[in-house]
Amino acid sequence: MTVRFPAASRDGTRVALTGMSVVTPLADTLDGFHDALVAGRSAIARWRSIPVARSYCKIGGDLGDYDVAAAVRCLEGLLDEQTWCRLRNFTARLPWGTAMGMLCAARAALDARWFGSTSADRTALAVAGHNLTSGHVYRNAREFETEPDFIDGLLSLSSLDTDHAGCVSEVLNLRGPIYTVGGACASGNHALRMAVDEIRHHGMRAAFVVAPPVDFSPVDLHAMALIGAVSHTSFNDTPALASRPFDRRREGFVPAHGCGALVLEEWEHASSRGARIYAEVVGVEANAHARRDPQPCAEAQTALTRRLLDLCGLAPEQIDYISAHATSTPLGDITEIRSIREVFGAHAPRLKINATKSMIGHTTWSAPTVEIVAAVLQMRAGRLHPSINIDDLDEEIDLDVCRGGATNHAIGHLMKNSFGFGGTNCVAILRNPEAE
Repeated sequence: MTVRFPAASRDGTRVALTGMSVVTPLADTLDGFHDALVAGRSAIARWRSIPVARSYCKIGGDLGDYDVAAAVRCLEGLLDEQTWCRLRNFTARLPWGTAMGMLCAARAALDARWFGSTSADRTALAVAGHNLTSGHVYRNAREFETEPDFIDGLLSLSSLDTDHAGCVSEVLNLRGPIYTVGGACASGNHALRMAVDEIRHHGMRAAFVVAPPVDFSPVDLHAMALIGAVSHTSFNDTPALASRPFDRRREGFVPAHGCGALVLEEWEHASSRGARIYAEVVGVEANAHARRDPQPCAEAQTALTRRLLDLCGLAPEQIDYISAHATSTPLGDITEIRSIREVFGAHAPRLKINATKSMIGHTTWSAPTVEIVAAVLQMRAGRLHPSINIDDLDEEIDLDVCRGGATNHAIGHLMKNSFGFGGTNCVAILRNPEAE
């Protein structure tokens, strides 16, 4: 297969995905994550780490009690001593969400065998998300009401999204450009786009995408319930059934903690050092539909997908699998299916489409990154996970959404959809290197 590169990169610069890591309520290893997804396990339960007595939102994917210190101890001897000591010291004293991001970044670096392979000043970092420390700020605000001097002494730093980038940069000694990229539920794909651009257009040999978990406060959860965005009515007593994309009884997404990281490299650089290449990032594009409200727009999604296919030099028939945004909202799921049907036409019924959120919930800003990890693992295994909880398929859903269980499926190209509040849309296409 001959792939024409996007018009924006006619120099032929190819981008390889060489490292991945993930921490979700289902699993915190790549193999464990894929196995749990294929088995159709749900990670949704009642919130334990967030005081939700006064919030309508009682259920979610909870990682608040994840033992970061124990996970860091497991990296001793795998990381060089200086890096491991920095990681141990930072994670011991910084907010939970920041520590999780650093842990994921270090694991992805190990997975890519990145250490020593690329000069520090030729490696970029894009952290996905915004308002990442809401729970930390909430807890300190409560403390302030009791005793102001007992709040986090470095709250003016630790509450900033940029602190995530600064901490990962220091732990891994990254000296290229670093920044955060906020795009609501599309943040992970936006960060991927920025990382690709750093390699294609700014001379970077490598770039990290780090997507920390959102540290939800009970106020965040209640506010999302008030606008009808999250499930909070029918499934509080059966939380494993709450996230049900494409099912007629879906009533809103299920918020969840989740963290992921990717390592990207210039293709020739990765090949020359013998790196394992999970996938090629063929293209990532974004648009907006000029609406502040959180309603999805089929026209914008359709236009974006068509533009991305054109820029990547791909016909619709060359996409084999779509990792859907599929949040389990009544309008969002239908809108996405309408857009897919419009773009792919006669090929649409031959597509495989599944919803990772049916098992792990909606990890919000990190969702695109976490779900790219899931999608790439499925592509490499040739085995797709099911979309669970589809007991009564919505009558308008006439495409294959993998409701019948795990299935074998060869994938040459996959597409990852992400659509966020504020009208921000971002879609990525990745290629199986074994399809050449």
